[in-house]
Amino acid sequence: MSTPTAATPARSLVIKTTSGTERAEAANQALTVAAAAVAAGAEVSLWLTGESAWFAVPGRVAELALEHAAPATDLLAAVLAAGSVTLCTQCAARRGIGPDDVLPGIRIAGAAVFAEEVLRPGAQALVY
Repeated sequence: MSTPTAATPARSLVIKTTSGTERAEAANQALTVAAAAVAAGAEVSLWLTGESAWFAVPGRVAELALEHAAPATDLLAAVLAAGSVTLCTQCAARRGIGPDDVLPGIRIAGAAVFAEEVLRPGAQALVY
């Protein structure tokens, strides 16, 4: 991986997942790609939207179990340790999830912040 210079801005990866346990493969793919990108040294921002909003609540990501996949709890922990995780404001409100209900390190923010992140120079957005 080359080092960014003034001519080549740092690349960042913004991943939005809308899938929860009802679409386990899609949800796990989002978490896996986010954790792999963090491990590769990328700047990663993971957004939990739709049914994946529940993964922000302690104990809920453990409900995502998928054969032949890394444990979702470990994947989310890796992203929290070296990246950022954001819970969608509206998604949280629709599910009755407040700031005191989420895992340490998860912030709640809305569409304006998401748009700001994906519009930064060098940003790559993926949606699962």
